[in-house]
Amino acid sequence: MPRQSEPPDSDAPAAIGGGVFVAVAGPSGVGKDTIINYARARLAGRPQFVFVRRIITRQPDAALEDHDTLSAPDFAAAHRRGRFALVWQAHGLDYALPASIDADIAAGRIVVANISRQIIDDLKARYEQFVLVVVSAHRDVIAARLKARGRESDAEIVARLNRIAVEDTVRYEAIRLENSGPPERAGDRFISILEAAAGDTGAAASAGG
Repeated sequence: MPRQSEPPDSDAPAAIGGGVFVAVAGPSGVGKDTIINYARARLAGRPQFVFVRRIITRQPDAALEDHDTLSAPDFAAAHRRGRFALVWQAHGLDYALPASIDADIAAGRIVVANISRQIIDDLKARYEQFVLVVVSAHRDVIAARLKARGRESDAEIVARLNRIAVEDTVRYEAIRLENSGPPERAGDRFISILEAAAGDTGAAASAGG
């Protein structure tokens, strides 16, 4: 069941209700994009599920996620114009989620996005119903995936794995999703999580009506 966020401060804008924001978090190499893409393909044609394209100050790369790209100056200008719902920085890049997701949540949809843990508090404050899914995988599986990408040396991969071990605690209530095996296994469980969120939203709408 989607977890209700804590009541916002009186001076803060009211949280947006109606739908559920499903945040997918976890370190690089656990397969977040693989799971999201699996669910997107199988839920195609069902408009209540919205899979968000992130905006990143990084050039498109077929080996990376499918995202929208802006230059750093254009990103800053778009941010000033209010085109983003949430922004953060990581690995020397700027990331954002489009402002359109606010309307999707208000319309009762299930919005799914790969996010950084650093914006979890902002998400909880912005949306009434919020589900955090933390994806994990065995260390050797992550190492193999990172090595296959060919973007880091062996030493850099070891350093990344050591950071994951240190950062593996999450101080938020979360659904843990293990993704060490076939992607279909974690993907089907993720779809079940999304279906449950949609069912809870529909039940809430019926009760309200």
